[in-house]
Amino acid sequence: MTINVNNPQADALTRKFADMAGVGITDAIVIAMKEAIERRRGIETPLETAARLRDRHGITISSETRKPLPRQVFDEMWDER
Repeated sequence: MTINVNNPQADALTRKFADMAGVGITDAIVIAMKEAIERRRGIETPLETAARLRDRHGITISSETRKPLPRQVFDEMWDER
């Protein structure tokens, strides 16, 4: 699979990072993306991430949806009775 960068700023930043890290452009992209993902994960708690995704998709949680599912639901999921 290929990545085609048509943005001059993205190209320049990638080349600058590759030079700073002493790696090729492909490795620079991999390193930068791994670092960005790790930072993003460290910024939010799982609850904050869930709230952000609910907001993005217009999902609201009612008092009914906050109730735990009965044991029977889980048993049926695992086919245990």
